[in-house]
Amino acid sequence: MHTRHVTITTDEIADVTLVATGDALVGIYYPEHWTRPDRTAFGPAVDEGDDLVLAEAARQLRQYLAGRRTEFDLPTALAGNDFQQRVWALLAQIPFGETVTYGELAERLGDRRLARMVGQAVGHNPLSIVVGCHRVVGASGSLTGYAGGLERKQFLLALEGSRVPASTLF
Repeated sequence: MHTRHVTITTDEIADVTLVATGDALVGIYYPEHWTRPDRTAFGPAVDEGDDLVLAEAARQLRQYLAGRRTEFDLPTALAGNDFQQRVWALLAQIPFGETVTYGELAERLGDRRLARMVGQAVGHNPLSIVVGCHRVVGASGSLTGYAGGLERKQFLLALEGSRVPASTLF
């Protein structure tokens, strides 16, 4: 399958690299993304307007960032182990504007003691924003661990109208 990417610039969160394989979006990465794969895994750069999958992903992402979209309707493919897949499926169920804790996700998987493993899987989510890993917060409601940086997490939660106590931001 043909893997390729496009980097778009947004006013809200700076540059974002969108990666597609075949007819599915497979990655969204920030320049300093903690779990960003080696750039060679992104395939060649293409023009946004010349690729239907990437053009649609860019269009929907811009709509979301402008406050005109609350859900994404994109073909996606997530590559990960079984545990990661289970966690990412739970992330996809978190509604726009709501948050859950790592412990709550672990409980949904059947064992609250899995919270650290859940955190690792959340951190390796390759489709940030589209699969809302920014909606996962610490036990006290604090902003913790976002591969794109806490400032972006704060922005995305505020965009969605989520309440995050100011004392928990950093």
